[in-house]
Amino acid sequence: MVEYSSRLLDRTFGALADPTRRRILAQLAKGQECVTDLARPHAMSLAAVSKHLIVLEKAGLVRRRRQGRLHSLTLEAKPMKEAQAWINRYREFWEGNLDRFEDYLNKLQKKENKHADDK
Repeated sequence: MVEYSSRLLDRTFGALADPTRRRILAQLAKGQECVTDLARPHAMSLAAVSKHLIVLEKAGLVRRRRQGRLHSLTLEAKPMKEAQAWINRYREFWEGNLDRFEDYLNKLQKKENKHADDK
């Protein structure tokens, strides 16, 4: 079984929990952008957007490049891939449980049909 860093997952899910940060990630999924372009569609100050970007950086979800006064950000997929792998592990568990439950229900249905045919 793959071990996941609890701190990394906490930061990733914490960063993804906020709708503004998810919208910023959606913007970055289209390509690299500077901070002012990322801030433009949000009804908040540049300082507030910068705080969101810091959270995303600490989670490893974005990477910042500085060229003079221009700060450009790009999306980093690795933390989301690791979060997806963690989610998949539990999805497989639940799907397995549901498959076994379906098998059980099918057996009950067959028994019920057999008893109805015997009458």
